Amino acid sequence: MRVPPPGQLIDVGGYRLHLYSTGAGSPAVILDAALGGSSVSWAWVQPALSQRTRVCSYDRAGFGWSDAGPMPRTAARMAVELRTLLERAAVTPPFIIVGHSFGGLVGLIFAARYRDDVAGLVLVDPAHAEDWVNPAPKEQIKIERGVRLCRYGVRAAKVGIARLVAAFGAAGVLGVARGIVRIVSRGGIRREDEGILAPVWKLPPEARRPLRQFWTDQKFFAALGSQIESIRVSARETLDATAGGYGDLPLVTISSTDPGDYRLRQQEALARLSTRGRHIVARASGHWVPLDEPAVVIAAVEDMLRC
Repeated sequence: MRVPPPGQLIDVGGYRLHLYSTGAGSPAVILDAALGGSSVSWAWVQPALSQRTRVCSYDRAGFGWSDAGPMPRTAARMAVELRTLLERAAVTPPFIIVGHSFGGLVGLIFAARYRDDVAGLVLVDPAHAEDWVNPAPKEQIKIERGVRLCRYGVRAAKVGIARLVAAFGAAGVLGVARGIVRIVSRGGIRREDEGILAPVWKLPPEARRPLRQFWTDQKFFAALGSQIESIRVSARETLDATAGGYGDLPLVTISSTDPGDYRLRQQEALARLSTRGRHIVARASGHWVPLDEPAVVIAAVEDMLRC
């Protein structure tokens, strides 16, 4: 049985994006998920923040309950789509934009293009554009592996195998799911590739149910593969957008625990894009801070709401 969308499907130009809005107040908090994430990735964060103001999570085109959208799936295209979505859903500015990982690239571009509409920017262990404009060999391997993973996913969705894998994964039977994936991919998918999709076991049980349908749809794998394959373009778009900085816009970057000196310097450089920027290190988080330590994200946004 398919899980119906909890929010609205809004036409943004011949295709619909899913927007889930809860709470009331201003500024509205806009949640943008990681590379393979969706609106359900904010299952621990959105309810808490909704007690303070209006909170909107959404699904980028091809993800979650949203329709497939035009290709290629670049960060700048997504920022424009998000602005159109908010306008057509009558979500009025100002906005606090919260972007996790790849969603941080979208947030940086959105805040630069629509500066008058943005009251604050929270970057949760964001992707760093400078790493992806001219990827080092190890990063190029990640790109190629991610694109390959998505091609396997498209094939699996066509023949129905993805449905079986998603069912086992959502049920927590990860060993069986991994075994099926290894067979389908002929051993081409590694254990670390699971991080592209999300640590399912860290979501609330009710939030896992729709993942079965998300991860069995060709549009999901096609959109994800395009995002990965277009990462160089998205990185250049982000660097161009951030070149002028953000003035005195409230800006917070949140690092995962023990990110290393190189990543810390990158995060601190992001914070310096604003005269009111600051950097927080989560105490017990991997990359998926909204699931490992949602309280850190919630507190950062609440501080911004008090500004």
